[in-house]
Parts: sequence; C-alpha cells; structure tokens
Amino acid sequence: MARNNERRSALADAGIRVLAEEGARGLTHRAVDAAAGTPRGTASNYFPTRDDLISALVDRIGERLTPDPEVVASRDTRPPDRALFADYLRDVVRRLSADPHVSLALFELRLEAARRPAIAATLGAWRQRAFQEDVAFHGDSGLPGGQTELALFHYAIDGLMLDHLTAPLDTGLSVDAAIAEFVDRILQ
Repeated sequence: MARNNERRSALADAGIRVLAEEGARGLTHRAVDAAAGTPRGTASNYFPTRDDLISALVDRIGERLTPDPEVVASRDTRPPDRALFADYLRDVVRRLSADPHVSLALFELRLEAARRPAIAATLGAWRQRAFQEDVAFHGDSGLPGGQTELALFHYAIDGLMLDHLTAPLDTGLSVDAAIAEFVDRILQ
C-alpha cells in the first residue's frame, strides 16, 4: 500500500489529540481513526503496532515543536546575551502553550515511559537528541551558560508548563516573569 504523508501526519495529529484528551490508555488505533475521521483500520495500516503509533507520535510532536526558522534567523543579529536567551525561552514556552495538545501528549508519553520500557527508549532517545541539538545551537550561538545550565532550563520549563497546563499555582508570577527569574538565577 502506498503511503500518503499527509494522511500519516493527519493520523499522528489525531493520535496526539487522543493522547492529550484521553491519556495513554485511551490511545488505540480505533480511537485514532475516529479522531481523524478515517475508516476503521486506517491507523493500523500506517502504524501496525502500538509501538509504531507511539513512535510516530513522538516524531510528529518533534515536528510540531520545531522552532520557526524565520524566528530563529530574526535573532541572528542580536548579541548573544541573557536577554536573547530569555527570548529563546519565551519562544519555547509560546510554542508549548500555543499547542496544548502537543504539550499534554508529551507529558502523557513521559508518564507512560515510566511504565513501559519501549516508550521510555523511544521517547528517551528523542529527548536526548533534542537536548544535544539545543546544546549545540546554544554553543554555536555563543549564548551564556553551558550544558548544565541548559539542563536546568529544561527542568524549569517542564515544571512551568506542567503547572501552566494543569492546576496552576496562584503565585502572582506571570509566565514571562518566571522566565526572567529563571534566566537571572540560573545564569549568574
């Protein structure tokens, strides 16, 4: 059967919605077909196993979270300082907030990774690759901090997004102010 990349992406997007709305236990081939509005069996034709489906969702999440090259290029002329780094973090949070299904699906996959070694391997490899790409970009750009500081920012942004998307604490601190505090405190 010839593969249609548009349909594959649409099925993966539907899988992301199902995962975000129903959790990992609700993620079935039938649920993906229903969410995509495709005939029963379509998802299993594209993703024969649940592990194949999850792998496709991880890949699609990565695609949907990739920064806009024009946004990155627009910052090339700015000095690589704390303010620029804070703007990159704000862009990460903006992308995660603008597409809550993707963020929630990613959190669901991370929880499921604690229970299923195959998901841990797939998701862990993707996260590690993305982290190393972040470290390389950071170094190539001359931004302040190194690998340890970037890891701390990943931990901080993950917690910020989990709080923001679920049951937020009422601290009076805006997301933007939290990012400014992260930068000031981690990049001392």
